[in-house]
Amino acid sequence: MHAEDRHQAILRRLRERGSLRVTDFAEELRVSAVTVRRDVEALAGRGLVARVHGGALLPDPAPTNPAPRPDGPGPVFGLVVPAADYYYPEVIQGAREAAAARGIRLVLGISQYRADEERAQVRQLLSHGIDGLLIAPCGPPGDQDWLAALGVPFVLVERRSGDDVPGAEQVVTDHAHGARLAVRHLARSGRERIGLLVRADSPHSALVKEGYLDGLASLGLPAPQSLRFTITAPEADPLRRDAQLDEFTAAVGDGLLDAVLVHNDHDAIVLLPRLRTRGLSVPGDLAIVAYDDEVAALADIPLTAVAPPKRAVGVAAVDLLALRVADPGRARHRLSILPELRQRASSG
Repeated sequence: MHAEDRHQAILRRLRERGSLRVTDFAEELRVSAVTVRRDVEALAGRGLVARVHGGALLPDPAPTNPAPRPDGPGPVFGLVVPAADYYYPEVIQGAREAAAARGIRLVLGISQYRADEERAQVRQLLSHGIDGLLIAPCGPPGDQDWLAALGVPFVLVERRSGDDVPGAEQVVTDHAHGARLAVRHLARSGRERIGLLVRADSPHSALVKEGYLDGLASLGLPAPQSLRFTITAPEADPLRRDAQLDEFTAAVGDGLLDAVLVHNDHDAIVLLPRLRTRGLSVPGDLAIVAYDDEVAALADIPLTAVAPPKRAVGVAAVDLLALRVADPGRARHRLSILPELRQRASSG
């Protein structure tokens, strides 16, 4: 494949998904990661993509009405997220748009879901003199006290804090509401045995489960433990994950459930060929709603999905932090933004 063909393939992927990981895309194109990295650098030099650690994003939009900066350079905010290839690209894009509109410089750090890397990224940002921090911490809510000692205001992005973390503010998706939307949609389509399949390592799984159970209770539908399944991440324990997926598809074959909410998109897509192997159809035998809507529309059977308002979360996080920087004494805020359901073929 010629360089220009690769460049066009990279741009198509970014337009479709908003981001790409160099190593994964290199495997798809059957070229070396070094080649794709050089392609990304060439496109970044032309202003067509934005480079991030391990991948690329669409570039910042030019602000239509940039905020005036009469006193020289405006404030600088740091943004630290776990990844730039799933879920967070839209959050990043929203934050960039809001920062550009306010005349704020935004500096990005990627923690790769590692607590040590996360703290190293924050230290580096602080050494550069940031005025505030936006962060999606890797650790649990009980491990956020260190943020209060940073000396700059901070906003948690898609993470909830305990009440005992001084100064904590947050902007989150109401994931429980999203799960309730999915359950009600499946029930309206005539499904009565609605199951749940969630990823064990997701920070949002508990809230999705909470909304799922609330949704069933509000409709008077049963919620036995036999309809709830948890699977491991593919990189954590592949053999165990295969066994868990086999257990789920067997339950569908036995008629235990006729619908399912799957968190996340990737796991929902993985189910499709497994169900077909057992002679089960979607949505005939099993209606599916995925959660995240990152790649759900690209499945061979486009999946109905709950779409968190990722871009709106990024915008609101920057706005909230900007208000805090301008008025340190203002009341603390915790903003919760509602997701939406995007209906496609998989749910009947």
